[in-house]
Amino acid sequence: MAGHSHAKNIMHRKATQGAKKAQAFGKLIREITVSAKQGLPDPAMNPRLRAAVKAALTANMTRDTIDRAIKRASTAGQGEDFQEVRYEGYGPYGVAIIVEALTDNRNRTAGDIRSAFAKAGGALGETNSVSFQFERKGVIWFPGLADQAEAMLEAAIEAGALDVESDEEGHEVTCAPEDFFAVRDALETRFGSPESARIEWVPTVRIDLDEEKAREILKLLDRLDESDDVQNVFANFEVSEDVSQRLSA
Repeated sequence: MAGHSHAKNIMHRKATQGAKKAQAFGKLIREITVSAKQGLPDPAMNPRLRAAVKAALTANMTRDTIDRAIKRASTAGQGEDFQEVRYEGYGPYGVAIIVEALTDNRNRTAGDIRSAFAKAGGALGETNSVSFQFERKGVIWFPGLADQAEAMLEAAIEAGALDVESDEEGHEVTCAPEDFFAVRDALETRFGSPESARIEWVPTVRIDLDEEKAREILKLLDRLDESDDVQNVFANFEVSEDVSQRLSA
């Protein structure tokens, strides 16, 4: 139940930086909209919407803005009609990449993503062309709490988690997708709100990259993330600890 993911630190830092982008609120509102349309407009009765609201609050979105988004989504004829789409492909050096998007125009989104892959020397593939190299897991990240490693491990196991990785930066808890909301809520009750909590594509096979190659891949991931339609990007590369620190500097 222990270990260390070098890629984890890069991606967590990138997620924090990405939250500062101007379009971050737009992406959060899209997730709120889709969650409210697919289920009840009450976060207490809709786990996905509850997760979307918590993510928005963590990003410092106001409660009024969140409530307005939910109201628009739950009012007939109001709010955009977004569709969930997944794209898969290979970047440079054979790195497998999965892109999750919410779009109101599939042709536009597919064109943008295909162009980003092509400019980086990669190629967009068919659905399921790379997802066999990943597995779906709930991933919950608590920064800090260095003195709580044992308590976090015990609480996570009790809640039904699969694994906990703890280091000086924090704790990463993973669980089966079907247990995600129960595990997240149980840990939040004890340790407070996590910095991030979502169901991710976690690679089962990783490709080791040096600094130069990793920077090239990160440029592609940034380019993909710049699309307003793109919600999440996952890749199966790994770097050493010293490279991770230089990339995150």
